[in-house]
Amino acid sequence: MISFVVHWLTTALALGVTAWIVPGVIIESLPALAVSAVVLGLVNAVVKPILVVLTLPLTFLTLGVFYFVVNGLAFSLAAWIVPGFSVTSFGWAILGGTLVGLVSTFVGGFRKKSPRRQANVIDVRRVR
Repeated sequence: MISFVVHWLTTALALGVTAWIVPGVIIESLPALAVSAVVLGLVNAVVKPILVVLTLPLTFLTLGVFYFVVNGLAFSLAAWIVPGFSVTSFGWAILGGTLVGLVSTFVGGFRKKSPRRQANVIDVRRVR
């Protein structure tokens, strides 16, 4: 549960920064920002992988550049679903989706990672 809240706050922060920097991304209120972060997370978790698989040949042919279009489509879909969150054009959606990803990665880099559990290893060397 804590991981979900931290991820949601990271996405909300990234979305707020994006709306502040990119003139074509508009968020009208804090509740709209909160709901937008949840919806964007759901769209990225459910719809975006399907889009990535369906557009894989085109993404391969464009050497990965088409992935920015898929990112913009997911961002536009989230903006279409949430009232109070809008994107004025598809170009701003591509830029907004890219910036949310970059800011989320940057903010996520400051989170404390939980230590991985070490597997117990049995030393089977012969003792003389």
